[in-house]
Amino acid sequence: MELDEILRSLELHKIDSAQARKMLSLYSIEKLENLVRLDVGRAHRRRVPEVILAESKQLSDIKLIIERHTLNSLMISRIKSDVIDEVISFSKSLGYDMDTGQNCSSILLWRKPLTPTSGLVGILTAGTSDIPIAEEARLACKAMQCDTICEYDVGVAGLHRVFPALKEMIKAEADCIVVAAGMEGTLSTLVASLVDIPVIGVPVSVGYGYGSGGTAALSSMLQSCALGLTVVNIDGGVAAGAAAAKIAKHRICKAD
Repeated sequence: MELDEILRSLELHKIDSAQARKMLSLYSIEKLENLVRLDVGRAHRRRVPEVILAESKQLSDIKLIIERHTLNSLMISRIKSDVIDEVISFSKSLGYDMDTGQNCSSILLWRKPLTPTSGLVGILTAGTSDIPIAEEARLACKAMQCDTICEYDVGVAGLHRVFPALKEMIKAEADCIVVAAGMEGTLSTLVASLVDIPVIGVPVSVGYGYGSGGTAALSSMLQSCALGLTVVNIDGGVAAGAAAAKIAKHRICKAD
C-alpha cells in the first residue's frame, strides 16, 4: 500500500491508528524473500522512483519483484535480451501498462496513468547509437511525471541538424536539456554554449580504438569549456533523467 493510501485509509477510518503505525513502520523497506529490499519510500522521500537494475538478475527474481511491487510505477533497466520478451509478457499478464522505449532494454511499468504534472526536459542524442541511453533518461523523466521533448541523431558530424532541434526546445520552454553523446562527446559542450538552461551531458560507450568505451566522451565533457555543463557517469541515462526531472520540477516550483 502506498503512503497516500495509508493516510487516506486512516482518514476514512478504514484502519485505526495502531494499524496505520504498523503499516508506516513497514513502509520504507519491503523485503522480498531474502532477495531484495525495495525502497518503496524513495519516491516520497526523494521524488525519484524505484529503479531495478536487471542485467545481473535472474528472470525469476525479476518476476518476483514485478509481482510484489506495491507502488504505482516501476522502472526496470538493462534487461538481458534473452528474457526481455518474457518480462514484458509477464508484466502485461499482471495488468501493467508499459513503455518499452526505443531501441532500449529498459521498461517502465505503471498501474495508474503517469500524467505529466510539471516540468519539461529536452533530450538530444548525437547519433542513433546513443538512443538507448537517451531513452533511459526519457523513461526516468516519465516515471517522475515530467514531460519530455526528444530529438535524436543531431550530432556535430552534421552540425546544422542541432539548431532546429534546439530552437524547438527553447520555444517549448524546456527547463533542462540532457545530451547523450558517444565518440568524442562534443555535442554536450556545443549545446551548453548555446542555451541559458541547465545541460546534463551523458557520455555514451560508443566508439572504438583509443578512448573507446565512453572514456573519450567522458574526458571531453569533464573538461568542457562551456561553464555549467553537468556530467554523469558513462551510460548514466537513468541518473541524467532523474536529475533533469528534479531540476525541471524545481524550476517550475520556484517560478510559481
